[in-house]
Amino acid sequence: MDVVRRNIQSLNGSVEVSSAAGVGSTFTIRLPLTLAILDGQLVRVAKHTYIIPLISIVESLQIDISKVSRVGKDLDVLRLRDEYIPILRLYSIFNHQGAIETLDKTLLVVVESDNQKIGLLVDDLLSQQQVVIKSLEANYQKVDGVSGATILGDGRVSLIVDISGLIKLSGLRKPGSQELIIESQANLEAS
Repeated sequence: MDVVRRNIQSLNGSVEVSSAAGVGSTFTIRLPLTLAILDGQLVRVAKHTYIIPLISIVESLQIDISKVSRVGKDLDVLRLRDEYIPILRLYSIFNHQGAIETLDKTLLVVVESDNQKIGLLVDDLLSQQQVVIKSLEANYQKVDGVSGATILGDGRVSLIVDISGLIKLSGLRKPGSQELIIESQANLEAS
């Protein structure tokens, strides 16, 4: 254990051990965020590049406009294999001009967080790559819908999308609940 502790400390990390008789021990390892590496899908929205964690991506597809319905005054949903997937427009959330706004000319990246699926509207899928996560909160401030940033190979900064944060930011989650607003409306339609 001493070798592990020294190696973690050499990375500017720490190890904490807490024990309780008859219960067991808990080992907590803390490493600097700059050591965090993420497998990500680069996507283009207008002139901006974002990274979506690969672990969150369920699938990417072109939208069949005949399977899109409007719920309320401003939420589009896609019926995908007996599920209603809310469509979030990243260009609108992050206030970008010049993005493709026509549903049938864009791509939808279906992502999952907390067992809930949403679709992120993007202009283009770029490449997949591993990126080093840099904290925005430590260097700037907390940004809703963004879990961090990275510097791409060409020197540009790219933001890493936080799926749970986007759901919260978009207002899709019912207050005080894990349930999406769209799920309760789909249940009402089914009754």
